[in-house]
Amino acid sequence: MQNGLSVDVEDWFQVGAFERSIDRDDWPSLECRVEANCDAVLRLFDEAGVKGTFFTLGWVAERYPALIGRIVAAGHELASHGYDHKRVFTLTAAEFAADLQKTQAILEDIGGTPVRGYRAPSFSVDHRTPWAHAVLAEQGYAYSSSVAPVVHDHYGWPASPRHAWRPLADSALVEWPVTTARIAGRTLAAGGGGFMRLLPYGFTRWAIARMNAEGHPAILYFHPWEIDPGQPRVADAPLKSKIRHYSGLSVMAGKLKKLLGDFEWTRADALAPAQQQRAQPWRAAA
Repeated sequence: MQNGLSVDVEDWFQVGAFERSIDRDDWPSLECRVEANCDAVLRLFDEAGVKGTFFTLGWVAERYPALIGRIVAAGHELASHGYDHKRVFTLTAAEFAADLQKTQAILEDIGGTPVRGYRAPSFSVDHRTPWAHAVLAEQGYAYSSSVAPVVHDHYGWPASPRHAWRPLADSALVEWPVTTARIAGRTLAAGGGGFMRLLPYGFTRWAIARMNAEGHPAILYFHPWEIDPGQPRVADAPLKSKIRHYSGLSVMAGKLKKLLGDFEWTRADALAPAQQQRAQPWRAAA
């Protein structure tokens, strides 16, 4: 079974964990490492012979158009991660629509390819954003991978189904939640990111194999900064945030190489049509 491979293209200073420690106004003055890190990811994917989806911030695309060109030229999907990593539940529906329009225009102009996939910053589509999927459908998106069906202190929609679901009765839009695993009656995050860095490799491998055994493709995500142990340190960030962000950076690339060899991977949009066909309707009020 093929699984979805995805990268959330953002720099080390744009993550949700540091949003109270680093002001957005200071971003242009900070050391940008996203281009070099993305190029390392592109080499890793090329060596493994896999294609993936790059959910990209408009802010990054504006500053590194040549990087966007390399992503598209290598055969990967270019998708939206919003403009500057504002969590969806901090926006109004109108502000969200404007953010989608702005980012889509930037990505399509630079990449020269349609953008039909979306991932919310920090998986911030949840019960607080009942309008989000309708806005995505209105903007022409085919799929979203913006929900984490887990309990977490920064995000999560634990009531959400674990597998792809249809949020709107009048739209083919599908929500494809990040991969999770069921253990002892609990749903645990298992789709990459910090969980992959912090937990043993065997757990991630087991969780993906288990998802496939359930008859569903997994969707893996990670960030370019997660393979960059030399990135700057944010001294005044909360201790929990620093532990989450910096732990396991030196081993992430090795884990990714193993995972790319242990399973079959492809772009999210290559799997989206089948997900749309089998996805069941679900609404938070149901």
